[in-house]
Amino acid sequence: MTNRFFLRAGLLFIGAIALFASCKNNSEKAETSLVSNPVVFEKPRVPEWHKNATIYEVNLRHYTPENTFKSFEAELPRLKEMGIDILWFMPIHPVSVKNRKGELGSPYAVGDYYGVNPDYGTMDDFKHLLKAIHDAGMYCIIDWVPNHSGWDNPWITEHKDWYTQDKDGNVIDPIDYNTGKSWGWTDVADLNFDNPALRLGVIDAMKFWVKDVGIDGFRVDVAHGIPVDFWAQCSDSLYAIKPLFMLAEAEVPEIRNNGAFVMDYGWEMHHLLNEIAKYQGASKEAKQLSQGNVVEGKAKAPEKKTALDIDKMLAKKDSQYVKGYAMQFTSNHDENSWAGTEFQRFGAGHKAFAVLTATFDGMPLIYTGQESAMDKQLEFFKKDHIDWGNYQYAGFYKTLFDLKHKNQALWNGEHGGELVKIPTGNDENIYAFVREKAGDKVVVVINLSAKKQAFKLMGNQHAGAFTEVFTNQKQNLTEGMAMELDSWTYRVFSN
Repeated sequence: MTNRFFLRAGLLFIGAIALFASCKNNSEKAETSLVSNPVVFEKPRVPEWHKNATIYEVNLRHYTPENTFKSFEAELPRLKEMGIDILWFMPIHPVSVKNRKGELGSPYAVGDYYGVNPDYGTMDDFKHLLKAIHDAGMYCIIDWVPNHSGWDNPWITEHKDWYTQDKDGNVIDPIDYNTGKSWGWTDVADLNFDNPALRLGVIDAMKFWVKDVGIDGFRVDVAHGIPVDFWAQCSDSLYAIKPLFMLAEAEVPEIRNNGAFVMDYGWEMHHLLNEIAKYQGASKEAKQLSQGNVVEGKAKAPEKKTALDIDKMLAKKDSQYVKGYAMQFTSNHDENSWAGTEFQRFGAGHKAFAVLTATFDGMPLIYTGQESAMDKQLEFFKKDHIDWGNYQYAGFYKTLFDLKHKNQALWNGEHGGELVKIPTGNDENIYAFVREKAGDKVVVVINLSAKKQAFKLMGNQHAGAFTEVFTNQKQNLTEGMAMELDSWTYRVFSN
């Protein structure tokens, strides 16, 4: 381990000169001199397959009884059949033992950026899984944790200056920039991105996974906690190797607009959907409040949020972003473990919100267990069990994802159709829109309320002959046609 890092340190010192000389931070186009073969590209440099892709988050620690790379391979055929394209693996690195929380520690306390968690198998096992993923026509991105490492990561002893230190020279855990106090993440040590050598060390480790291992990109944990200019520098180096799919756990326009990432989190959309469900009385918390119970010190009804607020959020996003698109979701590992399952947060409306996130502008995410209607908050620091049953929602998601693959109107970002609102005369409760691209057209109508609603589809942008994808029934949509939808129901029409 030590010899390997001394060798890399030498290479990094040599590479620093070339990197800083050639890097064009925050540029629309990047050029990296590779002696005889310069690579010139526009960022983001993304593979063709991202255009109509879907994404699935793999929580490998809980996925199978064995929780190994080998055991997960058996899941690939059914995930492919369900319409999954990108598999995002939560951190697969060794988990630090020192200062760990709980029985197994947080997977985000990385013990070695160049290794894999021995609980999951060996590097050869991972490479075998990666080949199986590619052979199945799917792609693999891994979780990358740049803000902090575990306390027994080799960098702590070999590159102490890569870490944030107090006035006495002690490495510290991450600090909340809002309060100046610890976040409480005492199981990790804060990395210092003011140090140019640390930056090169992170880039070198990420390049290893792209060049030597062969992954297809990264989901970057807390990407908003890293300086924007680092992502410009880092993406120049990574995109010079090959096109990659880069997902930021952030909602920072700058790192999409400069081309460092093609996708970030639709956090604001997600939180708004939670608030709509709460206002409509769908969530577990809302039901408790309506019965006069106090929930976490709250004794009043939630703030009014309706389908109309989605339009306000869209207008705001349109003014902020010029590139890329957002990941849309009803759950992920953080939401599931800390905020509640989609059943707890959305109640009877969970499918209606899933339909919206799968047809809205952006890429839809499914989290481990959602295809089996898992109403369970998975443990974060110890092994847990998933009751997979008969994958009762797999067909539901397959219908949505097959539509996304086939109908160009639902493709991602600039490759899909613009979302155009359909007025209904009942816009607080009904969210209706049309998307159209290259002759392909999709009309989506969703009742985002707990009551039956009557309305009309006004205008003629939606008019035409369609098939409703869940019932396979033919339907002519006309200007001003009257409709009724029961609580939390939806219709998705495709031409």
